[in-house]
Amino acid sequence: MGLDRRQLLQMSGGALAAAAAVPAHAQVAPEVAAPPHAPQPPVDWSRVRSQFVLAPDRVDMSAMLIASHPREVRNAIERHRRALDEQPIEYLEQNNRRLQNAARQAVGRYMGLPAGDVALTDSTTMGAGLVYNGLLLRPGQEVLTTHQDYYVTHEALRLAAMRTGAKVRRISLYDRLETVTPDSLAANVVGQIGPSTRVLALTWVLSSTGLKVPVAQISQRVRAINATRPADQQVLVCVDGVHGFANQDVGFQELGADFFFAGCHKWLFGPRGTGVVLGSPAGWSAMAPTIPTFLDSSAYSNWISGAEPQECTGARLTPGGFKAFEHIWALSDAFVLHEWAGRKAVADRTAELADQLKTGLAAMPHVTLWTPRSRELSAGIVSFDVAGMSANQAVAKLREWKILASVAPYARPHVRLTPSIRNSPQEVDFALQAVRAMA
Repeated sequence: MGLDRRQLLQMSGGALAAAAAVPAHAQVAPEVAAPPHAPQPPVDWSRVRSQFVLAPDRVDMSAMLIASHPREVRNAIERHRRALDEQPIEYLEQNNRRLQNAARQAVGRYMGLPAGDVALTDSTTMGAGLVYNGLLLRPGQEVLTTHQDYYVTHEALRLAAMRTGAKVRRISLYDRLETVTPDSLAANVVGQIGPSTRVLALTWVLSSTGLKVPVAQISQRVRAINATRPADQQVLVCVDGVHGFANQDVGFQELGADFFFAGCHKWLFGPRGTGVVLGSPAGWSAMAPTIPTFLDSSAYSNWISGAEPQECTGARLTPGGFKAFEHIWALSDAFVLHEWAGRKAVADRTAELADQLKTGLAAMPHVTLWTPRSRELSAGIVSFDVAGMSANQAVAKLREWKILASVAPYARPHVRLTPSIRNSPQEVDFALQAVRAMA
């Protein structure tokens, strides 16, 4: 039986109006956001949905683009904004470094690495620019990436090559997407590494097809290659991780990367205009900052004394300057919701909704599903085509149903629906009904 929007809201919308809040930490900004105790499974996902003020007459499946702030984040931004308006100089002086470090600690706790190895940025794009243009590359060294990577990776690498004299080489991740396996992807990528390869630039989850690249498996094979090389010739694995960050139950050490960068205003539902770079000891030793920082006090004292700058760290890579401080300071509050639910539960819920969507789409003769069905090879992005329609036409038709999808901005565009923990199975069914009606 088909669902109309009124029925949909009756089925899942009780949660939309529910006021059951995630337990809050103290109103005074803490050094580190203190997460409430995670609930015993199963998680009440209606409580998660109740934290958002998304328009109740729409089904928003565009989590991969830009977040709606959950309650904890909205409240923190407003608290900091009000204090800045009332006492701008005093509040800034008393809180800026402390709250940025609290955010770094929250990121480190969630991803399983020291806070000192976390840099704060504005976005995935800024992270890519800081990493690829900060790497100490030499003429003759090579950066290896893929044809399937996004514009941001390709452009950041082009600019880095112009500046350093290093070369960029692109390879194809696969011949046929429908036949890929984690082993074949890892073998193909690692098999292309040559003697001059210094950097391997990858994307964890491709925003075009939703393919999840087996980064951990690739990193493990790269470590075997690095064991035979001197330190300054070892391959550094750099990962655009934005579409796995906060929807996969994987930490930084498990990925095995040397650099990981992501925006926080997508799957994490963090403050808009925030992002992170995570680095390994090998990565930091091969990196130089691009933008002066104020987060590391020694950088300023080095300037005063004329001392040589120290090695790059997360603090040193964090750009300084005046910015939207209330958003940066609220980053630690984004983890409250995720830690309340639990990282594994969030990953499982995201996968369940994506599985439901992929299963329904795969059964439609007029739909071509591009995202692999396997959870090993996919995350939350679901990409597909509708016969007889361009991607833009299909997205526009979904908008008529008040379903928010997006178009993959690549040479070969696809329709993307990206269910997240703020969605329900009923909303997925409603989206499937709309796609079914396009036959």
